[in-house]
Amino acid sequence: MSQIKARDNKSTELRMAAILRGHRISGWRRQLPLPGPPDFVFRKERLCVFVDGCFWHACPRCYKAPRSNGAFWHHKAVRNRARDRKVNRELRDKGWHVVRLWEHSLRAPERVAARLRRALGRP
Repeated sequence: MSQIKARDNKSTELRMAAILRGHRISGWRRQLPLPGPPDFVFRKERLCVFVDGCFWHACPRCYKAPRSNGAFWHHKAVRNRARDRKVNRELRDKGWHVVRLWEHSLRAPERVAARLRRALGRP
């Protein structure tokens, strides 16, 4: 478990940044002081993008609970999902749009880029 990073998952964020650059999706920033905080922010379009780790956010497709201390990890995943919903509400109340992507979805960069273009209202 110590090898799974709780925050600043550079490899995931770098993969997402590479997808954005590779598909020429511009106008994004990182590490803005907003609730969450979002992984990527498009200020002009008021769009926040989160790339949720399959383990930490209990992806319904990929998540496998650890065998040891199962109750702890179950409650941890439930709390993380509840926090995600709260952050989504806070951002939407402030006029932001929110897109959440699963870590495993980065394996299909074309689909990720298409989804973001739709959210940004770009062809």
